[in-house]
Amino acid sequence: MSFAFYCDVAFGGLVLGGLYALIAVGLSLQYGVARVLNVSHGEFIMLGAFATYSLYTFLGINPLISLVITGPVIFLIAFLAHRTMFNRIRKTSPTIAAFEGNSLLASFGLLFIIQNIALLGWGPDIKGFHYLSGSIKLFGNTYAINRIVALVLALIAGIAFYLFLLNTRLGKAIRAAAQDRDTAQLMGVNIHKVLGFCFGLGAFMAALAGFLISMIFEITPTMGLPYTIIAIIAVVLGGLGNILGSLIGGLILGLVGNVVMCFNPALSMVAYYIIFLLLILLRPSGILGRKT
Repeated sequence: MSFAFYCDVAFGGLVLGGLYALIAVGLSLQYGVARVLNVSHGEFIMLGAFATYSLYTFLGINPLISLVITGPVIFLIAFLAHRTMFNRIRKTSPTIAAFEGNSLLASFGLLFIIQNIALLGWGPDIKGFHYLSGSIKLFGNTYAINRIVALVLALIAGIAFYLFLLNTRLGKAIRAAAQDRDTAQLMGVNIHKVLGFCFGLGAFMAALAGFLISMIFEITPTMGLPYTIIAIIAVVLGGLGNILGSLIGGLILGLVGNVVMCFNPALSMVAYYIIFLLLILLRPSGILGRKT
């Protein structure tokens, strides 16, 4: 195997890993902070992908510009879903464990509602569009420009988000709420607004990943659940609630998945499940452990 082959595998793995990292970070926010194991997370990826597709195909809006429209809309939908549904479930649940179980069931309902609305609106057929489909040659390989753009944007978004958590007042409030909600509330943090913001921001990150996915892959209204499963594995791999761990977990899964796909594409999900089972058995706290 040549050097060009290894470069191609590494590049493909980084593209997948960047996408998985964004998805995992969004889910890590929703579960690690808001304590909602949101199995409908992938449906927000699907909405981001189809919104980008529709704005570009029917209205001619550049996908890079369409994110300015779709991102805030999907954030608002998720924020309102948390305020009207999950917040109410929190108030009526006697314990955190009861809330997590009830919210999990509610998110299943949200999954099927969003998915069926998408099926009615866009139909069950596979969709796709061509954007930045040209290519450039590097290290003896040909790389699609849209994949390079997707990788760069995913890395920029992941780094910017992590810096936001570290250096802004709101980011520090999110970290405080994740570590000890009661103490954060005593320190003046508006917990209900922070939890709703985290849920909406997690959906925004999913929509961003969906926007990038739509540029390089075909999309369907039922595409969401596999991405949710991958996000859960990446979050567990990095450490529950650990944002940096989720970024690393997503990158690792992308690299592993692309290597496996070089030999047998059908086995990539099998590889992810094996990693998940090994983690549960050998290191349930993940690579970096639980924190934010």
